[in-house]
Amino acid sequence: MVQEELLHQYLAKWQDILRLRDWDIRLMLVDIEWRKTGDIKIDEDDKNAILMINAANPKKENLEEVIIHELLHIKLWGLDQMLERLLFTVFGKDENDPKFDFAYTQFMVLIESTVEDLTKSFLAMGGTNKELSFGRVQLLVNEELDKAREKLKQAS
Repeated sequence: MVQEELLHQYLAKWQDILRLRDWDIRLMLVDIEWRKTGDIKIDEDDKNAILMINAANPKKENLEEVIIHELLHIKLWGLDQMLERLLFTVFGKDENDPKFDFAYTQFMVLIESTVEDLTKSFLAMGGTNKELSFGRVQLLVNEELDKAREKLKQAS
């Protein structure tokens, strides 16, 4: 069960640490089935953002980690948008173009892995719960072990 008050505490704490006090950030709990654990929608001009947290079925256990991750997207937003515009200028916006697809995919992987590395660092330095979430990779492990158990059942 997601504790909304605790999420508000994490948001306030990390807004201070990440120097985002000049931003108006609303926390929104998503109570429908959703493929993500968190997301953030940003209006850079007005310094507004809505941080969305999956309250129905979070894919990660440590929601403080998710909040840090999404807030770091605000810190990197200008760089993110500049690079995205550069990609569009160089490659156009044709998602079927293999050159565009390659460049855009590499950019997205790089920005997400950078945000995740920074998240882990901040969590280690100041997190209330320093335990990392292993969400997607844990699902892969569970699937692998389920298959192995099923083969054992069939063999016996």
